[in-house]
Amino acid sequence: MTGHTLLVANRGEIASRIIGTGRAMGLTTVAVYSEADAEAPFTREADQAYPIGPAMAAESYLNQDRILEAAHKAGADLIHPGYGFLSENTSFSERCLNEGIRFVGPGAEAIAAMGDKTAAKTLMENAGVPLVPGYHGEDQSLERLKKEAESMGMPLLIKASAGGGGKGMRVVRDMDDLETALDGVKREAKAAFGDDRLLLERFVDEPRHVEVQVLFDHHGNGIHLFDRDCSIQRRHQKIIEEAPAPNVTEATREAMTAAALRCGEAIGYRSAGTVEFLLGPDGNFYFMEMNTRLQVEHPVTEAITGVDLVEWQIRVALGECLPWRQADITSEGHAVEARVYAEDPDHGFLPTSGRISYLNEPTDQAGIRIDSGIASGQTVSNHYDPMLAKVIAHGSTRNDALERLSGALTRYHLAGFACNVGYLSRIINHEAFRGSQLRTDFVKLHEGDLMTQSLTGSEQRVLGLVGWLWLQPATRSSGQDPWDTLTGWRLAGEGWQRAEVHSGERYILDYCLGSTRDGNGSVRVREGDGIIGVHWSGNATTRSLSIQGTTGKRRELELTAIGQPPAGVALFALGESWEVRVNHPEIDLAEADTGSLTAPMHGRVVALHCQAGDRVKAGQPLVVMEAMKMEHTVTAPAEGVVTELFCSQDENLKAGHTLLSFEADDTGGTA
Repeated sequence: MTGHTLLVANRGEIASRIIGTGRAMGLTTVAVYSEADAEAPFTREADQAYPIGPAMAAESYLNQDRILEAAHKAGADLIHPGYGFLSENTSFSERCLNEGIRFVGPGAEAIAAMGDKTAAKTLMENAGVPLVPGYHGEDQSLERLKKEAESMGMPLLIKASAGGGGKGMRVVRDMDDLETALDGVKREAKAAFGDDRLLLERFVDEPRHVEVQVLFDHHGNGIHLFDRDCSIQRRHQKIIEEAPAPNVTEATREAMTAAALRCGEAIGYRSAGTVEFLLGPDGNFYFMEMNTRLQVEHPVTEAITGVDLVEWQIRVALGECLPWRQADITSEGHAVEARVYAEDPDHGFLPTSGRISYLNEPTDQAGIRIDSGIASGQTVSNHYDPMLAKVIAHGSTRNDALERLSGALTRYHLAGFACNVGYLSRIINHEAFRGSQLRTDFVKLHEGDLMTQSLTGSEQRVLGLVGWLWLQPATRSSGQDPWDTLTGWRLAGEGWQRAEVHSGERYILDYCLGSTRDGNGSVRVREGDGIIGVHWSGNATTRSLSIQGTTGKRRELELTAIGQPPAGVALFALGESWEVRVNHPEIDLAEADTGSLTAPMHGRVVALHCQAGDRVKAGQPLVVMEAMKMEHTVTAPAEGVVTELFCSQDENLKAGHTLLSFEADDTGGTA
């Protein structure tokens, strides 16, 4: 398919994904990038790459003028928007058409029909697609919204009318919380979509999130490519998806896929799209929304059907007919996808960012596909969505796919900042998940189990110390001169030494290093009153270490040094990853000033709910920060007084920046 030039109006892993298919089809591929993405892998993978502005999305990836200018420079006749950014923007679709460029997606009319969630509900009702009871009216006054909420009853879901992707959504279970929630969703909707209109729906308790992939061409042909379960979410953001959805009866599947096709037909849909449903415990399903674009989770559908959705988006945009009838599409095996996010599950899933000091993705594992947008040495900024990569496993059965995915996550190693790989491993190995007990509140329901790491804090510290010792050139040396070793050798007595170990907090460990030679060695570690004996054997080529403790436990782990000479070590074992620094003092901001509240992440101040001198109650919202399209509210730790503010509206701050000084009524402090 030569002679066509495809510009990808996106970034990260989805840009790489589309560029790969475009090149395989014989297209000339073009990337556009912001200043923050100048060194990102996708810019090198395309045949051409053009800068389009600063890091802020509004000045780059959302700037239609700059993207279209790049398209004309490159001679592009196709633009693929990926997902997010301009993928569901009607004016961009229309501008592409008016400027002689094919938009790889549906027409502006279809985007508009589904982009306005309120109008979409009416369309679906007329098409005979089941709906959840709710309010989708034009009257957006607080009085009307309160009245409708009271008539529907609790629990209630507030959604941005122009929203999608899990943004601008909150669940309310108490009428006293309604006004605050409405205000928050309006603000999020305005910031994310430029439209603060809301809709209200009765919240279905214990539902599953099941969606159907559809594909239509410009010649009246349409098919579905079965369903996916996307129930495993946190903050309404999907983190694990699978296809087909387990434990769905054939009758329900047939009814759901038929409803999805009616949805597409009702709006004259063209291209790939996804119709999302809530599936209740009683088997009833309800239309949520249609995403008029490629979905993040499209690889699991590709795995079970063998259909390249990006390829067929492009072919449909070029006017080709779908070559299949519905009976030709079959489902083989099972596929599961896990999203790797730059976030810290141990600290409220706050977004993380920084330089990737080490990256090893398991691209050589059977049945595993990695859609990645990152590389070792790359700096991940806080300006965009926190998703870094996707790990997809395909197997003959669900259990086979999960075993492959579990193995791949164990081998997915990223160091430099916290990410969620260990958390993903805990989910897919949880008994309830293995038993297909899926529901959208799965994460909350099993929060205790999922926040419990496979290794205790003590184990992580000891393994970290052993790994650090193994990395030291003197420890790994085969020389026998006592002055060249780290054994604490002396003329008499045992060579106990003290180490300050940092693993989230500071700890003091004593260790007595035994003989070391050619990567093998032993050490005794004392923490508190207990002493643990450890023997290790290491492989310098693979950076792997086998550790046998006196308790009988054996641990296989991989590691990489932090700094040179090693000031610390990043370790990977049992699907978990953690960093340990040894003899490397760090400032603890919480200890340095217990009368201050600090920024929990890099981000922008989007709302201030207090002023100097305000008396506040415990838990009262004080400052709202936003990073990677997610909001985090800093609340009062106790009843007291805000004595001084050190931040302002719209200010960009680094993690640890002092937001305000706070004086608690309790003389015991704010801790």
